[in-house]
Amino acid sequence: MAQATRRRGRRARAVLAVVAAVAFGVAGCDAGGGQEPGAAASRTPPPRPTPLWDTRPGSVAAVGDSITRGFDACAVLTDCPEVSWATGDSEEVDSLAVRLLGRAGAAGRSWNYAETGARMEDLPEQMARAVRRRPELVAVMAGANDACRESVSAMTPVAEFRADFEAALRTLREALPKAQVYVASVPDLKRLWSQGRTNALGKQIWKLGICPSMLGDADAMDTAAVERRAAVQQRVEDYNEVLREVCAEDRRCRTDDGAVHAYRFGTAQLSRWDWFHPSVEGQAELAEIAYRTVTAPGP
Repeated sequence: MAQATRRRGRRARAVLAVVAAVAFGVAGCDAGGGQEPGAAASRTPPPRPTPLWDTRPGSVAAVGDSITRGFDACAVLTDCPEVSWATGDSEEVDSLAVRLLGRAGAAGRSWNYAETGARMEDLPEQMARAVRRRPELVAVMAGANDACRESVSAMTPVAEFRADFEAALRTLREALPKAQVYVASVPDLKRLWSQGRTNALGKQIWKLGICPSMLGDADAMDTAAVERRAAVQQRVEDYNEVLREVCAEDRRCRTDDGAVHAYRFGTAQLSRWDWFHPSVEGQAELAEIAYRTVTAPGP
């Protein structure tokens, strides 16, 4: 009898141990977020964050100076916006807008507010006009006229250049906080001098007053002329550094990282009317640099 009682006690304890083990296992599974087999594989992954930079913006506005207006690319002393690197519709150029939007899209969703002769101080007003269109991308090229003055002393001071560029971006951001900005670097004016001075006609045209700070007395190689050109070259480099620094403070702004300034253009890329502004071929090169920058993958 006592032996039977002990066997029943052992069986009871064994049953209790099994029950406890099962209960512990269930509790442990719940505590660890347990789920049925195969549930982990079927869980929907969280959505990826939307990139800050859209490589396919749906509309483009351009601001800047005569280069963006296509000045002297088609005829002497004339704007030719149809070959503009930024918004033109020429098949020879394939502008940034055409490459991004297609030819039909560019016709209705791109706008050019650049002005021949404009300097950086004119950019805030141009930007104010551009934002009324609510563009998804604003293309900027300005600064050459700030260095191309009647003398070195007349060039725009770097601090003023910076303040004007910052004011232009504030104008954009106050109206369109999510619009993207592409900023082209200021071209290498000294290379322009070294290329254009090989053409006798070009040098005669320069005497009419085209960028005298760099192009005046094109054949002069005395100390004063060399120092003058070096001062203009340094100012352009300073302007490009400002463009990089200010743009870097805006998460939706990209520069070309100096690509326009570094481009090794030749006489074929210069206007045959003034040997200063880009030709149609030069405009196409600017469009290619811009498109490559805008469509590069990013955060």
